[in-house]
Amino acid sequence: MNGRQVHRGGTVVFSVMMLAIGVALVVQSIATGASPLSGRLLLGVLFAAAGAGRLYLELIRSRRA
Repeated sequence: MNGRQVHRGGTVVFSVMMLAIGVALVVQSIATGASPLSGRLLLGVLFAAAGAGRLYLELIRSRRA
């Protein structure tokens, strides 16, 4: 494995982890009946969006190369 493959693998792993943490935060907030403007719910949505965005960009970049 070269350095580029290791970096790509790490990016994919951390992106999936961020997405999973975001989804877990959203599910937990909804299950406890948090308001739509609660900090935990907003943080979960932001984590999920950041993870999905990073994953999407990495997949597009890998198709180009």
